[in-house]
Amino acid sequence: MASGTRTWRAATEAALYGPGGFYRRPEGPAGHFRTSVHASPLYAGAVEELLRRVDAALGHPAELAFADVGAGRGELVTAVLDRCPPELAGRLRPYAVELADRPEGLDPRIEWTDAPPAGIEGLLFANEWLDNVPLDVAEADGAGTPRQVLVQPDGEELLGDPVVGEDADWLARWWPLEGAPPGSRAEIGHPRDAAWSKAVAGLRAGLAVAVDYAHERASRPPFGTLTGFRDGREVRPVPDGSCDITAHVALDACAGPGSSLISQREALRALGVDGSRPPLSLASTDPAAYVRALGTAGEAAELTAPGGLGAFGWLLQPVGLHFSLSGV
Repeated sequence: MASGTRTWRAATEAALYGPGGFYRRPEGPAGHFRTSVHASPLYAGAVEELLRRVDAALGHPAELAFADVGAGRGELVTAVLDRCPPELAGRLRPYAVELADRPEGLDPRIEWTDAPPAGIEGLLFANEWLDNVPLDVAEADGAGTPRQVLVQPDGEELLGDPVVGEDADWLARWWPLEGAPPGSRAEIGHPRDAAWSKAVAGLRAGLAVAVDYAHERASRPPFGTLTGFRDGREVRPVPDGSCDITAHVALDACAGPGSSLISQREALRALGVDGSRPPLSLASTDPAAYVRALGTAGEAAELTAPGGLGAFGWLLQPVGLHFSLSGV
């Protein structure tokens, strides 16, 4: 076996979060790819509306937590905090959960932590976090036996031993490969299930939301989704710290009791993000307002586009309360 050959999970952990890892770079994720948070302030507005609804469902507690998990450089939690009215901001305890160092100039009210907080009441919101929780990859060999995919520092792969134990159990339940055509692949998601379960366990009461590109058991991609990103472009995944390494999330496997899965398009529409064009009559009565409304509609359309950001999955998991996006 070549020197430095590891499982994808071990290699990704080092490449993203080790010393000099991709996510420890000063430019942060926003320097390489554009998430919903960066696409439009409408997204932060929708999350702030969701926070208000959770606050109401909890009966307006004396302290309301907002935990931004996978916070990047704190863009979302900062925008949500800036939008909160004084009455809510005065009770809000904002957290940014991120392994990278705290960025300079971040609002001092935001608590920077490397793990989801425990014993909180409020909203835990994980936007594109689980897709960067490292996992292993399996591939069916010529006999249809799932084997571990090993990777070298330059990104070259080779097949290792047959998948056994917890990995095999997860595959059998959530992404069966036994007897699949040679070359079929699966990403073994139990580390993400565990990470999500641990994050949700920190909620004493409230709502946990995971937002990510996702797939469900009936329609898993036959060759997996593992890929890389750098400078806004998809690239070959190489675990050397030079690029992001990501894979879509089996959100149905992460889901705990009482969870629901909906699309981002459905979620944002329920939170008031509407991509409808303004009435043409506004152009003649108030041209400036029409242009502003047209721009807002364009941003909303991008966030809810069925073939783009709107296709993200939203996993909603209430803890200790009844909650629905259609009402509380």
